[in-house]
Amino acid sequence: MASVSYLQLSAPILLHNPTKPLTLPPKLHLRTHFQNLPKLTHLPLILTHKRSKTLLFAVAEETQVASVDPSSPAARRLYIGNIPRTVDNAELTRIVEEHGAVEKAEVMYDKYSGRSRRFAFVMMKTVEDANAVIEKLNGTEIGGREIKVNVTEKPLTTGDLSLLQAEESQFVDSPHKVYVGNLAKTVTADTLKNFFSEKGQALSAKVSRVPGTSKSSGFGFVTFSSEEDVETAISSLNNTLLEGQSIRVNKA
Repeated sequence: MASVSYLQLSAPILLHNPTKPLTLPPKLHLRTHFQNLPKLTHLPLILTHKRSKTLLFAVAEETQVASVDPSSPAARRLYIGNIPRTVDNAELTRIVEEHGAVEKAEVMYDKYSGRSRRFAFVMMKTVEDANAVIEKLNGTEIGGREIKVNVTEKPLTTGDLSLLQAEESQFVDSPHKVYVGNLAKTVTADTLKNFFSEKGQALSAKVSRVPGTSKSSGFGFVTFSSEEDVETAISSLNNTLLEGQSIRVNKA
């Protein structure tokens, strides 16, 4: 909570002649005076001339700092990325529990191919267990692959989860598919499908998400009913603008 409601600078520091622009002495640096104050979201300056005294009011508003509550499950939920496809839930649990108590480990699999998506989520029993696993395993190798371990960026809300599940269930896979890169963060699956439908019969589209969050990864996929539509989409839409960004389109 901000504790400063005003700051008074006395006459020897600031003098103001109402007939001339206000100037600061060369040795006065406001950055020095304000650097230890709470973050100021608004800084209205009210300069009142009264003989030789100038009052400077700095209004500090309370700001919210986003953080993960150590008592919430989100602080115990780990993302483990770049794992070998051969690692399953049991093996991942065995690896992780060498450094802390595990509640649940879940490797993520592609719903169509059944292959591992090379990342997993692990719920630890305590925050201390989670921190220990990050310290011991992040940057180490499993099966020749350097893994990434961290607390998930942003816990999914019920609404986010429902939306992502709906998007995933509506996606129609096909052997005729393109990869679309450099997507703007605002692009949705519907936006992507509508954009590509202008050049062919787009069956479906999906935007990849940062694991464990609703945040776009900046790329997606679009499926078509024929290889001809794929070739048309690549030749017509590669390097075109979609919501302000030049997209890359090639065969998936």
